[in-house]
Parts: sequence; structure tokens; C-alpha cells
Amino acid sequence: MSYPLPGYHFQVDWGGARLGFASVSGLDQLTDVIEYREGNMKSPHPVLLPGLQKPSRLVMRRGIVAGDADLRDWVRTVRLGSAERRDLTVTLLNESHEPVAVWKVRNAWPCRFEGPALDALKSEVAIEGLEIAHEGIEVEFP
Repeated sequence: MSYPLPGYHFQVDWGGARLGFASVSGLDQLTDVIEYREGNMKSPHPVLLPGLQKPSRLVMRRGIVAGDADLRDWVRTVRLGSAERRDLTVTLLNESHEPVAVWKVRNAWPCRFEGPALDALKSEVAIEGLEIAHEGIEVEFP
């Protein structure tokens, strides 16, 4: 019997030091729908055609580790009109640590960095967030 794979066993290769992330979201892509209708068509309904693809932004979160500035160094490469672009891969792993799905993200760059929510009344890990703009995602199932 086959069971759905758990979503908690994954890794992210982002072109830097190997980092662990607590969560990754935004692994989707929307295709615009173009409505087209010629004036002499007998049907009152338009023909629907695929248009431009609009990738969502990735949002990755992780616990802050003292002395680990590699991710923040990448964020600092963003300047007006330029940013260091990287290809990212997010890999879903099975219980044997083998890839079962791979999302390849092209020309990614950090567009938002979010610091942790600090609250002296809670006992939680300090989590930082990174929002990433990119130029498309391809999914592979090895």
C-alpha cells in the first residue's frame, strides 16, 4: 500500500553553505488565462488560452544560528537594479533519504528579509524569514 509522503523531510540547496530550513512555501506557479473570441464565433463562450506564467515568491524560515551570516551576506548583495542571483533546489526526501520530488528554482534573489519576533514571555526559537523572487520553477520526479 502506498502512503502520501510527509512534508517535513526536505533539504534546500541554495548555492551557499548547507543550511537547514524549518519551512519552505510558495512552490507554485500560476499561468494567466487569456480569453479570446472572434467576432463571428457561434459560441458565446471565449476560447481559453495559456498566457504568461507568474511564479509565486518562495518563503523560507529557519532558526537563527549565532555566527552564521552566509544567508544574510546573500541578502546584502541586493542593490538598486542588481542582486546576486542563484539557482535553488528544494528536494523532498523519502524515509531512506532519497529524493522523490525536486523543485528547481531559476535566477532566485532575496527580495525580503524578516527578523525574528521577540517576546520575553515566550520560550520559542528565534526564527528568521527570507522571501525570494525568481524566474520560474520546474518540478522533477526522479
